[in-house]
Order: sequence, then structure tokens, then C-alpha cells
Amino acid sequence: MPNDASSASQGRPVTRRAALACAGLAVVALSGCAGGGGGVQLPPASFVSLQEGPGEDYIIGPLDQLTIFVWRNPELGAQVQVRPDGRITTPLITDMPAVGKTPSMLAEDIKLQLSQYIQEPIVSVIVDKFSGTFSQQVRVVGATEKPASIPYRANMTLLDAMISVGGLSEFAAGNRARLIRFDKQTGKQKEFALRINDLLRKGDTRANVMLMPGDVIIIPESMF
Repeated sequence: MPNDASSASQGRPVTRRAALACAGLAVVALSGCAGGGGGVQLPPASFVSLQEGPGEDYIIGPLDQLTIFVWRNPELGAQVQVRPDGRITTPLITDMPAVGKTPSMLAEDIKLQLSQYIQEPIVSVIVDKFSGTFSQQVRVVGATEKPASIPYRANMTLLDAMISVGGLSEFAAGNRARLIRFDKQTGKQKEFALRINDLLRKGDTRANVMLMPGDVIIIPESMF
């Protein structure tokens, strides 16, 4: 039968293990609270965008500049700017609605109109300079050098947006920044934590995330 001393000595390792386990849990809990201010994290961007123009699903907005090309009929093409009323005028076509359409949709509409004058026209629409509709912009507000609404382009990342607004201001708390995104499926807004300081000042590419049309990036100022 073991004596009291051996029982106590056998019990000590268990106590130490338990204490270490508790300490480990405490470290994990503290590390989870540190850093980017908590909140849901977006996955890192798998690549950096090299595409300067809008994607195929880009929605044409007021003041966008377009090039319209009609194959074998260059005189029917034009370089036009979308008017504030959302319409364009080209040879043989007056007041064609353009806002709210993709370039391919607008090309189809122009094709239908030109079919009255020429046989089977082939039309293409290229967006040269784009402003985008409100829902196609990414807005960056708060402690940045020049808060702005930026036209969204295909594969746009957080780094692209921060370059466009000139980076963080002197007193920005970049690791407490937030991204607000509207979820069309639920009809609600979602909030994500951003680590802009880590991205811009430490070069941590894991902090670079993909953006979506309509995203709002809010950057608070440091309290000290």
C-alpha cells in the first residue's frame, strides 16, 4: 500500500500538467485578443491585381468614357462620354441608355439599333476611363491621406485601394480598421477586421485581402 508521501509525489506531476495546460489556454486566449483588434478576418488575397481596367461584369456609370467600335464600319463607331443623364449618342443612334449595363450588354443594344441600317453588325464597347455607379465603388474613409471613392476594378485588393488614397495618415490606427460589406444573400451588412499597419508598414502580405464592389473601408485614428 503506497504511503502518503508517494501519493503526494504521484499527484504533483498531474498538478503541474494541469497548471501548464491552464497557462497554455491563457496564452492562446491573450494572443487571440491581441493584434488587429479582433473581429472576423478575411482570407489573404491569393494574388495581386495586374489588371488596370474594369472586368467583364463592370457596370457602366455616369461620366465613364467609352470607345464604340463597329467592325468594317468605323464611321459608325465613336469615343463618347456617358452623360450625367446616363445616355450616349453615336452616329445613327440618339440617346441610348448606357448606365446600369455591362459593356457587352450595351454592345448588344447598339447592335440591335444598327441592324436597321446595316446587316449583322459586329459591335464592341471598351471602357477607357471609368467612374462606376455608386455600388461599383470602393470607399475609403477616416485616417488616410486622401479619403476617396475609388472605381472598383477586377481583382482589386486592399493594397490597391490604399495606394489609390495615398496610404495611412500619421495618426492612423491601421490595425483597427474595419471593412463593411453588404451581403446580397442575407440583405445585411458584414464587418471584417483589417490589418493595414501590418500590410503597409511591415510588408505582411497575409494582411492583403480581396475587395468587392461597394466595400467601405473605415480607418480610425489612434487615441495616443
